[in-house]
Amino acid sequence: MRVTSKKWQETIKNACLAAGTYRPYFDSVISMLADILVKRDQVNKQYKREGSEPVVEHTNTSGSVNYVKNPLLTLYNELNTQALAYWRDLGLTPAGLKKIDEKAMKSQKKTGLSDLLKAFE
Repeated sequence: MRVTSKKWQETIKNACLAAGTYRPYFDSVISMLADILVKRDQVNKQYKREGSEPVVEHTNTSGSVNYVKNPLLTLYNELNTQALAYWRDLGLTPAGLKKIDEKAMKSQKKTGLSDLLKAFE
């Protein structure tokens, strides 16, 4: 079954809601991530259809045959790396969520301290 960009967007938005990181202004980022995931899924499907070989023969311009990393596998890894950066920015990885939580805690601490200082004025 092919997952559409719209379905990925819904899945990502729901994950953000569950993590407490969703903001409406993230919708364009969510859309970009969804498009990357659709492309990644298409590449993965093609890779499997072509035999899932991590190394393939490549004939260079001089006619020599060499073994190279499958370009589909390379593309899949690049798309996955791009997607991971978006997941992290949306707070959907442990490191990304921790970074967002730390920023929230810092702003709460500053507010609490400033309220305390104002009470002494």
